[in-house]
This record gives sequence, structure tokens and C-alpha cells, in this order.
Amino acid sequence: MTGNLYSAVKAYLKNYFDMSADLDDHATAVQSIIDGVSFKGTNIVILIIATFIASLGLNTNSAAVIIGAMLVSPLMGPIIGIGLGVGIYDFDLIKRSFRNLAMAAGFSVIASTVYFAVSPVSSGHSELLARTSPTIYDVFIGFFGGAAGIVALSSKHKGNVLPGVAIATALMPPLCTAGYGLGTLNLQYFFGAFYLFLINCIFIAFATTLGVKFLKFPRKTDLDPVMSKKMKRIIYAIIILTMAPSIWLTINMWRENAFVSRAESFVEKEFVFPNTKIISKEVKFAHGEKFIKVSLIGDKLDTDSLRTAMQAKLVKEGIDDVQLEIEQGVVFAREKVSVSGVFNEIYATNMAKINAQIHQIDSLNAVISKNIFHNTISTQIAPEIKAIFPQISDIALSSSVFCNVATNQTDTVNIAMLRLSANFPAAERKKFCDYLEARTSLRNIRIVEATFEPEYKANTSAE
Repeated sequence: MTGNLYSAVKAYLKNYFDMSADLDDHATAVQSIIDGVSFKGTNIVILIIATFIASLGLNTNSAAVIIGAMLVSPLMGPIIGIGLGVGIYDFDLIKRSFRNLAMAAGFSVIASTVYFAVSPVSSGHSELLARTSPTIYDVFIGFFGGAAGIVALSSKHKGNVLPGVAIATALMPPLCTAGYGLGTLNLQYFFGAFYLFLINCIFIAFATTLGVKFLKFPRKTDLDPVMSKKMKRIIYAIIILTMAPSIWLTINMWRENAFVSRAESFVEKEFVFPNTKIISKEVKFAHGEKFIKVSLIGDKLDTDSLRTAMQAKLVKEGIDDVQLEIEQGVVFAREKVSVSGVFNEIYATNMAKINAQIHQIDSLNAVISKNIFHNTISTQIAPEIKAIFPQISDIALSSSVFCNVATNQTDTVNIAMLRLSANFPAAERKKFCDYLEARTSLRNIRIVEATFEPEYKANTSAE
């Protein structure tokens, strides 16, 4: 029963992973790879253009531009060629691929060095700095990228695998970062970025070699066992020597991340005081040195005593050999505030925001007061109007903004809308305007006579 189940599962999986129907014949796949090894004419021109595109992307910290340069760059060809040559023992192909890869890398580094030497922007952004400290993860990226590349090149349907491999393995940005290191005379950046490029090249080629053997490409030359064994030793030695520094860098990265996480948790847990708060914290682990800097705001504490107490707690938590720095920037005493350094800038910024909000509130209050005045003044002066101007049965005061259609100029006008029960001659209107201006302190009053049709009033009342 168990044997039948195993056979059924095996047959089921084999049906899904069987690549025989999708693979191209070996001769066609080999020729396709060999054609991509050559670096002459348009390939060199495209490579240099891709170098400038990637350099611009690194200079402006644009991931989209860098990805575009990876897609344009033809660097994958010689690397895949080296892996194929090692896999089928084609030493002429290995030599030609090495020569073309060296030429391509040299042109790329020279072009990027020239760009960064004349570029007005010389600061290193995050996209650039990310290529200066390779880790074991970059080894895995190169290896799996190379594996995907050889499978795609051996397939009848190439699809979009190769562009994806070019983006994932990121061959062009490390070369441009190496050029940045030379252009700015920063050898640490140069060696770090060039090491990342070597990792990608070696492990793409190694994955290609394994893929060639797995897919059973025919060998061009049959080596004797002694030569074959020697060649394998050389390959494995190169792989181990390339991988070793990345393992060491990865261990340091893990240690740094672990320290930063524990140190930040310690600060959040231990630096808790009634009237003093943390305004900023900085935790670093560089070149084997651990550093914690905490800035406090609030009631002043005794710095020496606080540092001694915290150092003891750090040792108790297993976080030793740490440089602890404590700053207290704002001190409250006798209702006076002493603001220094960066806190002065924060204080000034907040005060500017508060003043702007106060000005906005005052403007809104003025608008509200004006509206309230127009809504209530009619009620206040109605008894006087009834006695002085009996022709007026209803009055409404409002303020409107008129816009001249021809000139687009605006003018604010105070409108007195009247409903009359008798004739209201021009002299009486003038007298009424003078009365309103004196009584309400409004200027530029225009009188508008309102009429209401009986049908409209009837409809309104019906509604």
C-alpha cells in the first residue's frame, strides 16, 4: 500500500516537473549562449550607455532608473558563457568569456568613474551605499539567479526570465558604485562594491555550470580524471574564498541587528521618568564598537548618577562594552524654559505654527462676527425704522462681493433689501441710506427693493 502511494506521488510530481518537452536542443542552447558572449560594436555602446543610466540612478537615488539600467545592460552574456564553458569543458569559450567580461567591467568602471568625478552631487545615497557591504544573501541571489538563467536559456520559451535575472542579480549597480569609489577616492566603497560584483559573477557562473551538468549538455572535451579533479578543486577553492568574507559580513550584520534591537528595547524600558521624556535615541554598532546616545527633555536629572545606574543595568541585561551618552537639552525651572541646540529649532518651528493658527482663528472669528452682526442688526433697528420710515414693511441687511464681468475686479457692497408697503421716493431713499450708515457704521450701502409674486408665496406656503 505504501509503495503504491509513493509511486503515485512520484509520478504526479514528475508530470509537473518534467522539462523534456520545454527544453530546446543542446546545440541551439549552446549557440545562443555563445552569441551573447561577444562584446563588440553595439554591445559596448549599449553597455556604456547603461553605465551612465545606472550612475544617474545612483546619483539621484532613483530605484526605477537603476532597474532600467539593469535591463539595458548586456553583462549577463559573458558570465553565463564562463559557466557553460566550465560545464562542457570548452576552454576556448572560458578564455573568450573571461576576456569579454574583463573588458565589459573595465569599460563600466571607467565610464562611471568619469561620471562621478565630474558630477556636482558627490554624496552617497541609500541606493549606492547598499552596494558596498555584500552578505551571504547576495551569494544566494547570484546562485539562484544563475540557475534561473540557464534554465531559461535552455528552454524553447525564454519569456521574461532573463530580464528578471538581470534585475535580481544587479550586476551594473555594483560596477557603478565601484566607479563612484574611484571618482571620490573612497577605496572602501570601491572594494566593497567590486566584491559584490565578483560574488554575483562567480555564483551566476557556478549555478550555470551545475545547470549544464544537470541538463546533461554534451562535453566538448573529455578530460582525464586527474585534470578533472584538479579543475574541480580550483572551482571549489574560488567559491569558498569568495563566499568566506560574505559569511563574516553576514555574521557582523546579525550581531549588529541583534544589538540594535536589544539596545532600543532597553532604552524604551529603562529610561522612563515622571517628568522627563525621551526626545531622541541613537543606537550604532560599527567597527566592533557599540554606542547608545539618548536625548532627554523635561526635569533635569543628575547625569553622572543616571549614567552609572544605566551602565550597571546594561551589564545585567548582557549588553556590555557600550559607550553610553546622555544629553539633557530642555530644563524646566521656576517656570522658565532654557532651550538649546536642536531644541531651539523645534521650539521656533512650533511657535511659528501656533502663531499661524492664531492668525487663522482670528480671521475666522472676524468672519463669524460679521455674519452675526448682519443677522441681528435688522431686528435691533426694526422699531426705529417703523417709526421713522413707515413705508418699509420688511428689511434684510447683508454683505455681498460683486465681480465685474469685464475687468474681473471685485467690490464688497452692503445691501439693504426692502419690502415696501407704500411709495418710497428718491429723497426718502437718500435719507434712509444716511440713517443706516449712521446707525450701523456700514458704508457703501445699496438699497434693493424686493417684490414677491402672490403665486410664488402661495407655492412656498403650500410646500
